[in-house]
Amino acid sequence: MANSEMRSEVMTHLTTDIIPFWKSLRDDENGGYTGYLGYDLKADKKAVKGCILNSRITWFFANAYTLLRDESLLKEAEHGFEFLKNACWDKKNGGVYWSVNYDGTPAETLKHTYNQAFSIYALSSYYEASGDREALDMAYQLYELIEGKMRDELGYKEAFDEAFNEIDNEKLSENGVIASKTMNTLLHVFEAYTELYRVDHNEKVADQIKWMMDIVAEKVYNPKLHRQEVFFDEAWNPIIDLHSYGHDIETAWLIDRSVEVLNDEAYEKKMSPITQDLTNQIYKVAFDGASLANECEKGVVNEWRIWWVQAETVVGFLNGYEKTGRLEYLDAAKKVWQFIKDHLIDKRDGYAAGREWYWRVQADGTPDETQPIAEPWKCPYHNGRMCFEVIRR
Repeated sequence: MANSEMRSEVMTHLTTDIIPFWKSLRDDENGGYTGYLGYDLKADKKAVKGCILNSRITWFFANAYTLLRDESLLKEAEHGFEFLKNACWDKKNGGVYWSVNYDGTPAETLKHTYNQAFSIYALSSYYEASGDREALDMAYQLYELIEGKMRDELGYKEAFDEAFNEIDNEKLSENGVIASKTMNTLLHVFEAYTELYRVDHNEKVADQIKWMMDIVAEKVYNPKLHRQEVFFDEAWNPIIDLHSYGHDIETAWLIDRSVEVLNDEAYEKKMSPITQDLTNQIYKVAFDGASLANECEKGVVNEWRIWWVQAETVVGFLNGYEKTGRLEYLDAAKKVWQFIKDHLIDKRDGYAAGREWYWRVQADGTPDETQPIAEPWKCPYHNGRMCFEVIRR
């Protein structure tokens, strides 16, 4: 497959499938976007609306507008921004709730650092797309909240009640552990701050980005195992033997992107060997020639092919090719895209508009019929971003 052919296919998929699908979930009566569409392609218009879901959709439409300059996309981003501001935002205590009901009233009022980060990500991109200074001001309010209430001297804490009293991190803990700190939250605060710095170039934000890269290099990255650790205690001691393939390939390109945005030679020198090691290890141990397995816990591989892992793999291998010139990475990116076309994009009839990806499929492409098409975590952030990155690169 020629590079231009892949770009053309991805552009068509973005504009005829993903964008129309998410436009179709817009809720003009209650605000935001419908929170659930089952495997049967039936929308539950009274489902809870995850604030992460709606911030990611806002981010998606803002970036789609910036890339494509279609005014309808800016209208969608504005719709998402208004819901974030009017429903998801805690006007008494500050910060963004975990979720709201379909009508915009609070549902789960806990505050998670991860959730605040994705709102910063959305607000920064919406500011770039719209020029709306209120969005940038809100992003900085969340930045100050995270830095003032949601971290210690070692890194970012995770979960809090609505008044910012620390609680157990059930939302971002998996695999039978409760983690005090996670690679995942650190990664997405890092990603959000990079976007905030990119659109406003505030040096205090740059300093925090560098601090986080130091944490990745010194606490999260395991050079002996060529991977990141995932779940930690308060002092960054790993509490489980887990290799998250998707997060490692995602981290590799997000760190390279951040170094590029910062234009900092010292951090490029420090972080590039790490990002290249992560990319190489994923290519060696997780890529089967067509797609990427999910993760490996205590030596046992989880073989599900999950939507977001495949999307990040395409970008990660493209990035690896650009950074190293290794043609096998370019070939791998194209092969994963072929797997996505063949097995992950849902080709069934029954969509109101466009189409989406299955949540996960088996290695042979058989979809998991128990998983929905849209839900609080399943959104156009990963696959939409894959499209943006392929087109731009």
